[in-house]
Amino acid sequence: MADSARHLLVVDDEPHIGIVLRPYLEQLGYRVSVARTLDEARSALRANPGTDGLLLDLHLPDGSGLDFLRDLRKQHGTARLPVLVLTAEGEDRILREARRLGAGLVTKPFSPTKLSQRIAIMFGDVEPEAS
Repeated sequence: MADSARHLLVVDDEPHIGIVLRPYLEQLGYRVSVARTLDEARSALRANPGTDGLLLDLHLPDGSGLDFLRDLRKQHGTARLPVLVLTAEGEDRILREARRLGAGLVTKPFSPTKLSQRIAIMFGDVEPEAS
């Protein structure tokens, strides 16, 4: 895989998400790291400051993905990091806050096609469809 491939960090505590997404995203040309906790995600971002995008679950064993997103937005190095929230969450207040913080949203369960489209939108490779 080329060094110029975009690097995605997938943060989700469900093991099957990483098992399924890693090979799929790698097939699309991305470099992929997987973290199952917020602590692992912080370590991965420190180890890979050139991470290009984050796929983030909201409910993790060591904290809230939304709080983590707020923290990312306060730090110079990650303030503009593209983030796509992967969630089964249906609470409008939480989803509005994620959007306010600049994150895109994908509702679980999602299709691989829908996810790849949302990632392309997140990176600005395609325009979002008008709704």
